[in-house]
Amino acid sequence: MSTGALRVSSGRTPHHLPAVVAACCALLAAACGPVAERVPDIAINSAGVQIVTSHPADSDATCAISDEPTAAIGENEGDETQWFSYIRGAARLSDGSIVAVDRNSAEVRIYDETGAHLRTMGRHGEGPGEFRDPFLLWITAGDTLWVGDYRPWRYNLFTPEGEFVRQVNPSPILPNPPASGGVLDNGYSLNTSSKRARNENFSVADTLMVLVYDPDGGLVGNLARIPDRTSGQVSDAENFWLYPLFQSFAEVDAGGSTVVLGHGSETEVRVLDDQFNLRLIVRWTEPDREVTAADVRAWREDYIARRRRPGEREWGEFDDARISPERPVAELFPAISSIMIGRDGRIWVAQYDRPREDRGWLAFEPDGRFLCHLPARIPGSVREFGADYVLLQRESELGVQSVHLHRLEVR
Repeated sequence: MSTGALRVSSGRTPHHLPAVVAACCALLAAACGPVAERVPDIAINSAGVQIVTSHPADSDATCAISDEPTAAIGENEGDETQWFSYIRGAARLSDGSIVAVDRNSAEVRIYDETGAHLRTMGRHGEGPGEFRDPFLLWITAGDTLWVGDYRPWRYNLFTPEGEFVRQVNPSPILPNPPASGGVLDNGYSLNTSSKRARNENFSVADTLMVLVYDPDGGLVGNLARIPDRTSGQVSDAENFWLYPLFQSFAEVDAGGSTVVLGHGSETEVRVLDDQFNLRLIVRWTEPDREVTAADVRAWREDYIARRRRPGEREWGEFDDARISPERPVAELFPAISSIMIGRDGRIWVAQYDRPREDRGWLAFEPDGRFLCHLPARIPGSVREFGADYVLLQRESELGVQSVHLHRLEVR
């Protein structure tokens, strides 16, 4: 993914972007797939881009999270405001309060630093501030809450005091939530859409379209087209589509004033500012990514063992397909499982977990310098990283969901 893959334009602010029609800023430009008609491509200014390379394997710098949470929301059975059906988003406000989105009640709830309930917004409905099916949450400048809703995809905006601000309806309509993306402090949103290119023999990759919308929901253009997964079929299950074992995918995140684009096959993340100018390429070295026969055998053995656990559904042809010798296997393990922009601008890269090896996170400073390793032993799914905290979503053995706030330390 060299900088030569980018078509350079003069610097432009987002207000000028609708007029831009230029070649795509693809991570692998030559592999661009089909695009929707009449969607302009956004030109990327890569003048002055910095490239920062680090060697995490040679560093013993670590980050750690506290063993016990400083706040836990959702575990007080006697408080109805802490009952969650399914948590669809969680984030922290600048005053330390915590926001959580519950699906079944269609409510957005705010709690103080101790986990005590402060206020609730939203309900089921079609009107202003109401939700069909709430999904995802972003905090932008001034602690404005952008809460996703579908179908079709839209945003309800609230103040931290609980007042409804307005509704943003993307146009043209997006029927489904984005697979990845986010909302920037300036109100521009990035929504991803996959262009399917299924071929039975795993020969054609899908394309992830990264679409930019202005603060009022108008389509600005296509920021990037990134080759994504390939899919195909094996004879064990001719009606079942699957992708190669250990395949890499496109990764996108946006928040604050930062956009990050990456692909699991590369030890590299491209960093754009909120004017959609490429400002930084973060690279790192990772030895020993080759997939061996022992890795494939271990994955298949572990898959079979998981499926034999009590309570699992009956084994079927789809399971045969997943472990079939006809299923292609990647030559290299992905370097990236996901990318997340911290609230402080740090770049967090979840490393791909290999068979019987959980690999944790890598953290980079906003200027691209390597910061630390965060070990894999995290008691939950990461919802948000801050300068000194991690917000986790957890689920008990009984299926009770909760949000935990933990301290984050750099050692």
